[in-house]
Amino acid sequence: MNRIKALRKERGYTQIKIQLMTGIDQSDYSKIENGKRYFTFEQCKKLAVALNTSMDYLAGLTNEKEPYPRKK
Repeated sequence: MNRIKALRKERGYTQIKIQLMTGIDQSDYSKIENGKRYFTFEQCKKLAVALNTSMDYLAGLTNEKEPYPRKK
């Protein structure tokens, strides 16, 4: 999950900030970020919104960091 860690650092967020933004427990997030645990669909969705990217980018399906247009 190097993409998640790289995006988090690029955005200037700490793991605690991600926890506050997504509701994902910091210890669970740390395990996800370090590849010791996979994220669920819902966690991936929350992370994509918090990091302003797409779920496809987080999953490694695209190299485009920019998110798709979202419904308002």
